[in-house]
Amino acid sequence: MSYDHILLPSGVAATPAAVETYLSGQHGAPEAEAVAAIAAEVNRRNQALPEADSFLSIEVGGADTGAVLHVASPYDAIGHVRSLLFELATPRDYAVFDPQLSWLIDPAGRVEVLVTHGGAGEFPYLTRDLVDQWIPGLAEPGPYLIVEREPETYIQTYRNDLDDYTLEYRDGAADRHFGARVADSQQVADLIWDWAVGERARLGALDWTQVEL
Repeated sequence: MSYDHILLPSGVAATPAAVETYLSGQHGAPEAEAVAAIAAEVNRRNQALPEADSFLSIEVGGADTGAVLHVASPYDAIGHVRSLLFELATPRDYAVFDPQLSWLIDPAGRVEVLVTHGGAGEFPYLTRDLVDQWIPGLAEPGPYLIVEREPETYIQTYRNDLDDYTLEYRDGAADRHFGARVADSQQVADLIWDWAVGERARLGALDWTQVEL
């Protein structure tokens, strides 16, 4: 059984349903130049590895899917494949759609930070849409999200219960590590986004206490 990722141009869809409509409309269209270039590089990197280390379920590209590229991989290669697709797709202004999770990860309006999602691994950027989707969806076994600008500069949240989040930020050192409890998922999403874009007004209004590590 394979895990699928689908590449499509940024901005052509805003919801999973709109993605499906766009994919249907691209069926039978000649392969786009950007898709061919991404597919060629994905196949080249896969072919450079021993067969036992292959990260593709089947060679990609070469089909009449227009501006869309389907990439199927073994489950144990999901993280590697996702990272590679971001590397190749983002500079070409392409989004990544995960049909298993119904996540559309579009680079439009992105802030380039390292995001660690407790249930799905690492992502190279954050957007307003993603933080709004991810925070209320945090669940066991990894109900946390970390947004990191550099190793000692980050904001993170852990969902303790339905309406109970721990929110912490670290500003460069252990003595600049603060925490608070927040009861509303939208407020958590707002605060994390504010931190990512450098807005500090709402963060400053929260009742923070220093975290002793």
